[in-house]
Amino acid sequence: MPRTAASPLVSPVPRAADRDRRRTSASVVLRSVLEHGPVARSTVARLTGLSPASVTEHCARLAGLGLIREEAAPRRSNGVGRPHVPVDLDGERFLVGGVHVAVPYTTVALLDLRGRVMAERRLEHERTDPGRVLTRAAEGLAALLAEHPGRRPLGVGVAAGGWVDRETGTVVEHELLGWREVPVRELLRDRTGLPVRVDGHARALVGGERLFGRARGSRSVLHLFVGNVVDAAFATNDEVHHGPRSQAGAIAHLPVPGGTEPCTCGRTGCLQAEVSERTLCRRARAARVIESADPVHVVAAAEAGDAVARRLLVERARTTGRAAALLLDVLNPETVVVTEVGVLHFEDCLDALREAAGKSRSTAVLPTSFPDSVLAVAGGSVLLDALFRDPLGVSSEAI
Repeated sequence: MPRTAASPLVSPVPRAADRDRRRTSASVVLRSVLEHGPVARSTVARLTGLSPASVTEHCARLAGLGLIREEAAPRRSNGVGRPHVPVDLDGERFLVGGVHVAVPYTTVALLDLRGRVMAERRLEHERTDPGRVLTRAAEGLAALLAEHPGRRPLGVGVAAGGWVDRETGTVVEHELLGWREVPVRELLRDRTGLPVRVDGHARALVGGERLFGRARGSRSVLHLFVGNVVDAAFATNDEVHHGPRSQAGAIAHLPVPGGTEPCTCGRTGCLQAEVSERTLCRRARAARVIESADPVHVVAAAEAGDAVARRLLVERARTTGRAAALLLDVLNPETVVVTEVGVLHFEDCLDALREAAGKSRSTAVLPTSFPDSVLAVAGGSVLLDALFRDPLGVSSEAI
C-alpha cells in the first residue's frame, strides 16, 4: 500500500501519552532527588536510566516550580574534572498542610517536602459534625501558616479512618464519627482556598513509609493501624491497593481467634471490638488502672511500673499479631508496619505481636517510622504522595 499523507507509516504520539511520559519522568527525577539529594544530575541520570539531557530538562522544570534547587557549593569527582553542581529538594519555599481526623480530636500540621513535621497542633472536638470539624481544621492550618511567613502552602492532605473514597475526596462512612458521604475535599478546599487530597489513614501511612520511612525500597508493604478505628493498607511495587471506590483495607470485622468482645455488628470477636482504644481504656478503667478514656494514660501507667497496664498492652499487641497472621497468610508481604500505641513504646509488646504473627516468617514486622508524629505524617503524606507521583500536576494546582 503506498504511503500517503493520510496513512503515515508511524502515527504521531498522542499528546496525552506524551504528557503522561513527561509526568512520569519528572516523578522519577524528583524521587531520586528525595532519596539521594544533594545529588549531581549525572548521578540522577545513572540511577534512573534517563538520558542526561532529559534529567537536565526535568531538573530545570522542577527548579522553576520551586521543588528543587542547586546547592551552593559545586563538587568535583575525585577532586578533578568539571565540578558538578548538586541539586536537592528546596526546603525553604513550600510547606504541605496535613489534617488527620480522629474520633476525639483532629491533628493539623505543616510538613516540609521531606515529610518532616515543622509544626503540629491538636484540636479537641467540641462536636463532630463535619462542617465544624473541618472549619476548625482550616482555622488551625491558617494559624500554623501565619507562624511561617514566607513559606507557601502547596496544598492540604487529609487522612481519616473508616471508608474514604480517594477519587472523590469523600468520607463515605465513618461509624464512630457518624459521618456519611461527607465531601471532605470540597468542604476543606472551600475553607482554605488550597488544593486538597483525601485518603484513608492506613493507606496514607503506607505512602509515608515508602517515601520517608523504613519501608523505602520494600517491594510489598502491609500497614496495620490500630486506634479507635482499626484498618489496613497493602502496597506492591509502589502502588497502594484501593479497590472499587477505595473500599480496600476494611478489617474492623475480621474475626480474631479467641475473641470475646461483642461487636456492633452482632457478632463476637471482631478485630476492632477486640483491640480498639475504647476497649483498651474500658478494660483499664475496670481494672482501676486509669480513670480516663485516653490510651496514653495506660501507657503512662505501664511506664510507671503498673503490671496490669503492661499486661493489657501486651495482650492487645498479641491479639493484633493474631489478626496480622491471617493477613500474612493471604498477602505474604515483605514488610509489615504497625501503628499501635503499645508497640510504639514497649519492646515486649512488639515481641508479642511478632510471635503471634509467626516467628518463622521472613517478613519484617516493624513499628511505624513516625512514633512522635504519626497522625501529622498521615495527613501530610496524602498530599506528598500525590506530589511525588505527579510533581508537574500537583505543583501547578498550587501556583
